[in-house]
Amino acid sequence: MDFKIDKLDDFNLVQVLKEKLDTSIAPGLKSELVLLSGNNEKNILLDLSKCTYCDSSGLSAILVANRLCKNSEGVFVLAGLQPAVERLIAVSQLDTVITIAPTAEDGIEMMRKALQSK
Repeated sequence: MDFKIDKLDDFNLVQVLKEKLDTSIAPGLKSELVLLSGNNEKNILLDLSKCTYCDSSGLSAILVANRLCKNSEGVFVLAGLQPAVERLIAVSQLDTVITIAPTAEDGIEMMRKALQSK
């Protein structure tokens, strides 16, 4: 299994379970994200705490999640970035457009606060 999806309150926690978010699992992750969106799930917390590597296809999956949530007026939070993935996000300047939490627990808290204010 490459990832796990849990429904919590008013959002979905999507945990990537592999060390590498690359071409081998990113397409499957994108498909799951599109399915969630199609089921009217508009709030997603993506936990990458187990990922030590991410390539352009992984970045693309992150952007898909962000866009789907924004388009449905939902909330997207990215959590648990490891140093190499965090560097890639910063170099890509995605840290300026995506809400990032240090840990999944912080992400859950941020998500709940964001949803309360909606």
